[in-house]
Amino acid sequence: MKKQREVKQVVLGPLTFGSGEIYVQSMLNVPARDIAGSVAQAKRLEQAGCDIIRAAVPDREAVRLVEAIKKEVSVPLVADIHFDYRLALECVAAGVDKIRINPGNIGGEDRVKAVATACKNAGVPIRIGVNGGSLEREILAKYGSPTPEALVESAQYHVGLLEKYDFDQIVVSMKSSNVKTMVEAYRLMAESSPYPLHLGVTEAGTKRMGIIKSAVGIGSLLLDGIGETIRVSLTADPVEEVYAARDILKSIGMGKPGVEIVSCPTCGRTKIDLIGLAGRVEQALADCRLPIKVAVMGCVVNGPGEAREADIGIAGGDGCAVLFKKGQVIRKVPEAEVFDALLEEIGKMQGDD
Repeated sequence: MKKQREVKQVVLGPLTFGSGEIYVQSMLNVPARDIAGSVAQAKRLEQAGCDIIRAAVPDREAVRLVEAIKKEVSVPLVADIHFDYRLALECVAAGVDKIRINPGNIGGEDRVKAVATACKNAGVPIRIGVNGGSLEREILAKYGSPTPEALVESAQYHVGLLEKYDFDQIVVSMKSSNVKTMVEAYRLMAESSPYPLHLGVTEAGTKRMGIIKSAVGIGSLLLDGIGETIRVSLTADPVEEVYAARDILKSIGMGKPGVEIVSCPTCGRTKIDLIGLAGRVEQALADCRLPIKVAVMGCVVNGPGEAREADIGIAGGDGCAVLFKKGQVIRKVPEAEVFDALLEEIGKMQGDD
């Protein structure tokens, strides 16, 4: 993993971009006018471990989301603004923690200046959200398509515009649905700008492909030392985005404390329902914050060795499994009892923590 680049610190409520922490974001997908539904979903995201919640504010009625969510949720709230800059001003007045604008559609310089002035006076940072699908026409004409260079030029122009109005609490994103384009754009921006970067593959797709694209794009950049905050964009429940983001961070050693599960891919030697068992274990421990490694292995070839390396684990046999803890065999249990036995031992570890 490369050394983290030097990043200008930008403050978002209790969070500080550039402090070395990687913050996970997601976005509400309940209709903006459904205030109660939006608040309920925001609570679920907070419980899942989301660090930053974004909400679309398409009209003046949706501005009511800001106060309603801020009353019930402690996670910083970002207002996502398109087209009407006045909505950004109203959200700032309502107490929102951050504004996200798309430079391709927010309007002329006078409108950008108005937003920058309001945000500066309120201590609210701005994310410049460049998107491959909404670049300025002159930049698209110059490059012919939303290339990495086109995304970066758009971002740099709008950074300069905010700086012109003496505003520097800026976060930048340059999202594309093309993973390679997205990665190259962020690498170029990281070389020329000190501002915090929000990573994401936009329109990544359904849960299966969206997680794959995001893991490749976001993971590659994080391993390069690039990125301060991430969103895994999925056509799915936003809570799934949070779990996926946490798993990406965990897989490269950058996540918050939690369970790491290792399990073998199974083969013809496997004589217990390892696939079903591993799935049940993963689901049961999804919200466990105990920093342990749990091995769920299928047979005696690799199983005992991997299980011994883990804090707790099982190695399957013929309709049964051997339970290990800290390299020591605890007992042999029938297949029907192995799930409960494993969770029981993990529960004891939580009690000891």
